[in-house]
Amino acid sequence: MNNREPVFSCEFFPPRTDAGMEKLLLSRDALDKVIQPAYYSVTFGAGGATRDRTLETVKRLRADSTEVAPHISCIGSSKAQISALLDEYRKLGVNRLVALRGDIPDGESTGELTHANELVSYIRETTGEHFSIEVAAYPEYHPEATTPQADFAFFKQKVEAGANGAITQYFYNIDAYRHFMDNCQRAGIDIPVTPGIMPISSFEGLVRFSDLCGAEIPRWIRKQLEAYADDRDSLVDFGLDVVADLCQRLLDEGAPGLHFYTLNQFEASNRIWERLGWKKPGA
Repeated sequence: MNNREPVFSCEFFPPRTDAGMEKLLLSRDALDKVIQPAYYSVTFGAGGATRDRTLETVKRLRADSTEVAPHISCIGSSKAQISALLDEYRKLGVNRLVALRGDIPDGESTGELTHANELVSYIRETTGEHFSIEVAAYPEYHPEATTPQADFAFFKQKVEAGANGAITQYFYNIDAYRHFMDNCQRAGIDIPVTPGIMPISSFEGLVRFSDLCGAEIPRWIRKQLEAYADDRDSLVDFGLDVVADLCQRLLDEGAPGLHFYTLNQFEASNRIWERLGWKKPGA
């Protein structure tokens, strides 16, 4: 993987309002000027909750020829719905997907496909090699995993089903990513595993997200963020230092790129990029 050019990407969620869409497009334009992402992923709500809004967001971005990788989930979706979405995306010129199991809403059935590897297999069966498929990876283990070994076994199944690459849950402990990549090497897995990067701009928001997804906030980071609870400028500067250093170390050690979780914002991701002094040709 060290011989490949790093691939940088950013993630959006589908907005609920016209004003939210305008904000997303402004963020896209700002990120294009600085980071120039290879593509933007667009999330897909639990149980297919944002299926229509995800498709509409993809259509709006593709109208400007933006490269998009829609999330597609098997939970809450029938094979017919998945097939229809795949057809729509092919018509829109989409050639990359992020295939996920998806969260299971309370009281709902899982659908015809119950695991991400089954979804990857179905996409391959119905569309061949048209799509480059990214899957999720969890260096700090999925919160529902019974054991670390079982969690990695599920990841391996997704790779064997036909995934081309993976994007990790965000993390701040680089040793977790190193350990995950060591496991990949031992298992003969050589697809690019791109670290997910979560900028830090709010302590409360970071804790809430991390509790939901099982991402660890190292104690020294948590304590310093708590100390800056009433000093937003210092908190943001500290967060930039932490995340920029993590990004540089990951790339220095051969990570195949970075995937920024933007939360439909641009300032934090762009400031991380600028703090590191990165500049692409033509930027």
